[in-house]
Amino acid sequence: MLHNRRKSNQRQRIAYDAARMLAEGLCQDVRTARQKAAEKSGIANRSELPTEGEIEQALKAQQALFQHGQQPAVLNHLRQQALAAMKTLARFNPYLVGPVLNGTAEPYNKIQLHLFCETAEEVVLFLLDQNIPWRDGEKSLHFKGGQKRSYPVCSFRAGEAEVELTLLPLEDLRQPLMGPLGDRLLQRASLSQLQELIEEG
Repeated sequence: MLHNRRKSNQRQRIAYDAARMLAEGLCQDVRTARQKAAEKSGIANRSELPTEGEIEQALKAQQALFQHGQQPAVLNHLRQQALAAMKTLARFNPYLVGPVLNGTAEPYNKIQLHLFCETAEEVVLFLLDQNIPWRDGEKSLHFKGGQKRSYPVCSFRAGEAEVELTLLPLEDLRQPLMGPLGDRLLQRASLSQLQELIEEG
């Protein structure tokens, strides 16, 4: 029983440390934050590490305690910008994912959108037509069952925020994606779902 309590406390410490790194902008994503927090604690066994949900809870607790006056305003601003971007990109079935959706967004967080299209070139041509300067890249996503695939990414600035577009084929629209740590399904919201979330406050 004492051993179990010690392991639970250890998980909480790692979750808290990872959350602190995210809140302070020392890490940009939950995977890197957890890895650094685990290394700091000397823990290598994955089964002893906190889940994405545990780190998210720790981050929300810290934000409520230390940033209760600032973080909600930052979150609302980023969600409004995400909504505007999704309206502009509506033809590509945009879905919001990441910290701006789950409520833990900090000013440095990107607005992460998944777009679903027949070809990546469609999105590229659209950005060119809109005179939006963008940078290309690549991102790996995890699917249920352990599959991992890489997809093209287009990133651009929208005001003060960075918007990251991950371009997926239409056939993947109904495929369940996993979160960055692979321990739960990825949360995502359509344009109408984000609108409802903003209206609910």
